[in-house]
Amino acid sequence: MKQTVGGIARGVGGKVWGDESTEVTGLASIQSASPGDLVFVEEARHLGSALGSKAAAVIAGTFAETETTSKPLVIAAHPRLAFARAAVLLHRPSERAPEIHPSAIILPSASIAVSAVIDPWTFVGANAVIGEHTWIGAGCVIGTGVVIGQESKIYPRVTIYPGTRIGDRVVVHAGAVLGSDGFGYVRDPSSGRHEKFPQVGRLDIEDDVEIGANTTIDRGALEITRIGRGTKIDNLVHIGHNCNLGENVIVAAQAGFSGSIVIEDNVVIGGQVGIGEHAHIKQGVLLGGQAGVLPNKVLRGKGEPFWGTPAKPLRDYLKSLGALAKLGRKQ
Repeated sequence: MKQTVGGIARGVGGKVWGDESTEVTGLASIQSASPGDLVFVEEARHLGSALGSKAAAVIAGTFAETETTSKPLVIAAHPRLAFARAAVLLHRPSERAPEIHPSAIILPSASIAVSAVIDPWTFVGANAVIGEHTWIGAGCVIGTGVVIGQESKIYPRVTIYPGTRIGDRVVVHAGAVLGSDGFGYVRDPSSGRHEKFPQVGRLDIEDDVEIGANTTIDRGALEITRIGRGTKIDNLVHIGHNCNLGENVIVAAQAGFSGSIVIEDNVVIGGQVGIGEHAHIKQGVLLGGQAGVLPNKVLRGKGEPFWGTPAKPLRDYLKSLGALAKLGRKQ
């Protein structure tokens, strides 16, 4: 979608240095930019490369305000964020006409908004509710009593178990499984058999959440598993029953959470992190890749990075690595 530099600046909350009427048709890195593309720089040392590229315009920080150039600049306090917002303006998906494909199976008690789109081979169960302007991709299974809000996107072959509630503007990528039974068993000491503990709770996913491909999130056992507003979850993540994730949490790929974990707001969790049951991660904690949090552990320290297994503050982790290196040299 074509935009002028002036239109982009207004859309991202920036200001223009240069010709506002210059047209932008795409996005690119500095190295791959073609005429018509928009690029961004976060540091002054890269500004020269951006201005020398083939790009039509550059988003830059306030360090570029004194630059003399014929190439239009969009000055923004946070160039990367402004670039992300510009992408929405330039690549706004075309609106699809409301449709329920003839091959979809919709049980009579389900409620589908008139503006929704239901793609081929989808199943929508009894008493399910699909909100306005929501898209359900091909081959999805929407269970009994599932509620999905407005303007959500459910990509192909997602399975949503009965009773799950999904808010507005939620994105669920292909192959995700939401609301499945948690892994809970009780051992009979006389027979040694493991008998299933009831998994009759619910999964609630709040507004503006994004869930990656092939991620699985369990329903609560007796309570609710909750994913807070604005949280972003990468591909191949597993979240166990009764977990409570706060708002604006970031979870990278292949992280795994046991049951009954509390993750407070604005926590960042790296790839392949493992967290034991009943752990509590306080607001703003940063967990580095492959960190391990022991069961019942409480991690606190806003903005504090933790690393290693068991996870400890980064400075302590680095000291431990240094001590191990010294021991190794003594051998």
